[in-house]
Amino acid sequence: MHLLTLPFALAFGLGVALLIGLAAQRLLGVRLGLFRLLLTGVFAMSVGPLIVYAMLTEFVAPADELTRQNGSTAFWFVLLAAVCTILSSMAFLVIIEAFVPLGSIPPALVWGRGLLGRLKRSRRYWQIVGIAMRHGLGSYVRGTRDRALDVPSGRAQLGRSLATTMNAGGVTFVKIGQILATRRDLLPAEVAAELAKLQDQATPVPWPDVRAVVEAELGAPVDQVFAEFDPQPLGAASVGQVHAARLRTGAEVVVKVQRPGIRPVVERDLDIAARLASRLETGTRWGRRVGVRSLAAGLATAVREELDYRIEADNITAIAGSTTRAEGVVLPEPHLALCTERVLVMDRVDGVPLTKAAAVVTEHDLDREQLATTLLDCLMRQIILDGVFHADPHGGNIVLLDDGRLGLLDFGSVGRLDGALREALQRLLLGVDHSDPLAVSDALLELVPRPDEIDQQELERDLGRFMARHTSGTLTSSARMFGDLFRVVADHGLAVPPEIAAVFRTLATAEGTISTVAPEFDLFTSARRLASGYVDEQYGPENLRNAASEELVALLPILRRLPRRVERIASAAEHGRLGMNVRLLADDRDRSFLRDMLHEVLLTFLAATTGIMSAMLLGTAGGPMVTDSVSLYELIGYNMLVISAILALRVLAQIFRRGPRHD
Repeated sequence: MHLLTLPFALAFGLGVALLIGLAAQRLLGVRLGLFRLLLTGVFAMSVGPLIVYAMLTEFVAPADELTRQNGSTAFWFVLLAAVCTILSSMAFLVIIEAFVPLGSIPPALVWGRGLLGRLKRSRRYWQIVGIAMRHGLGSYVRGTRDRALDVPSGRAQLGRSLATTMNAGGVTFVKIGQILATRRDLLPAEVAAELAKLQDQATPVPWPDVRAVVEAELGAPVDQVFAEFDPQPLGAASVGQVHAARLRTGAEVVVKVQRPGIRPVVERDLDIAARLASRLETGTRWGRRVGVRSLAAGLATAVREELDYRIEADNITAIAGSTTRAEGVVLPEPHLALCTERVLVMDRVDGVPLTKAAAVVTEHDLDREQLATTLLDCLMRQIILDGVFHADPHGGNIVLLDDGRLGLLDFGSVGRLDGALREALQRLLLGVDHSDPLAVSDALLELVPRPDEIDQQELERDLGRFMARHTSGTLTSSARMFGDLFRVVADHGLAVPPEIAAVFRTLATAEGTISTVAPEFDLFTSARRLASGYVDEQYGPENLRNAASEELVALLPILRRLPRRVERIASAAEHGRLGMNVRLLADDRDRSFLRDMLHEVLLTFLAATTGIMSAMLLGTAGGPMVTDSVSLYELIGYNMLVISAILALRVLAQIFRRGPRHD
């Protein structure tokens, strides 16, 4: 019998708990998950009997001495106890919301599904933490060596520790370190220089595993798709490796194949990197200054893009399809029908990497200055005119072909600029070329998010000193020049957008590549000259005539309607019917904000008023007696006190619910 009644008792208890939770939710005006509803109900069922017992024994009579005479009185106190129970459950919910906001803990179903994954992630997390501690990053993570970063030697030591840690951390952290090395707009030059030493090399994947990936992605045996496929890779990196092959059409291609099982490893490590970044930003001064949390999010996006070879194929197509391609530069053509998430097939561009081409240039008596100008012209046209550019032009990605042309490889990292940013960047280069601090300042403020307050006159003076230092005819490293520009930007509270940082990073990387074949080439002076030439191309007589014709065609419908509209306005003004309608708070967001604010103010006022009235009633002597010790005034006061607490808790719940989220 007891075994049969137990399930009914549990079901009844859960139902009552759920109803109490729903009542508390309704009174607070928030939505809760099922788990919180049941937890609130269980709490109320635990404290409710205690509240009832306390009220009956204190104000009416002991529970075992209740009589018919005081039964009606007891009913009202039991009702009051029930309301107090719901009030206690509301307070319980507000406390939970204050310390454990809704959404900060995954649902129970997720716990079960991801338990094994979380255990693996925790093991990997502590493994990475251990690696960091062994290589000297512990004091930086704890924030005890922040002051050491104020001197170059301290920053260099941090860079070495960071580089060795990332190298020991594996593929994901090596990739992150390589991308970080290019972010000289955010990291000190000493740290970036150490991270630039990271090498993305790995042991080749065995041919059977490579074959399995290719066949799974292309849906056919390798022999049916390719006439030849070299099992020995041309090169192997941590994410993928490249093989030479020939299609059945006779086209010579290269096949980039992603390592099997690399994506889950990368995703797990990116999650760990995000958690470490959050810890660094909240616990260290240098982490907050750099903004490592947003930096880690950007790096994660870049790494994930490199894991999808379809994005790289689209990048090649976008750059190859531009209308302003520079002469003397070859891009591989992707075979889109054979490009998937883990396999990329494109034409083979066979040549010598530019970093190893010095002997070839000498042997064929090639013009070093012309090679450097060709590469820079290609990149500048992509940046200034097209808005889609190769963002990683290091020496391994630029090859010298047998006919003297240059070839661009590896389009996993591509930058994009919209029209407004391209025009502002062009004006910035022209302002530097003309030594005009005012023009440079105006263009710079269009490139970066402008703060509410800025001393523009001081910014112009700093930019004038910057141009005097770097445009006075002396050859200056672009990396150093961009570092000084970033320092000026940071000193005035400005933040360089990632798109513009990618431009400066690309030019600095290109300078290092160009210097291997043309050490005396002045990249910045040449970039300024090329930018001026692009202006002449864009605003020549023929282009201006075409632009004016296009604008006139677009304006014709407006111009045709303009006389009638002017006549209507004049007629309305003449007859006194001209008026203006201005709608305040036309935006839904403004109305919603004002409505919520007024509701909270009203609830706060009602809570305070009801609380004051309850205190006055509780302090008023006399009046009809409900029991021997409680008057009617006191009973009403207790009820109004409960109402006041409910209103106050509702306001607190809304405040906590809209509080900032850091999870």
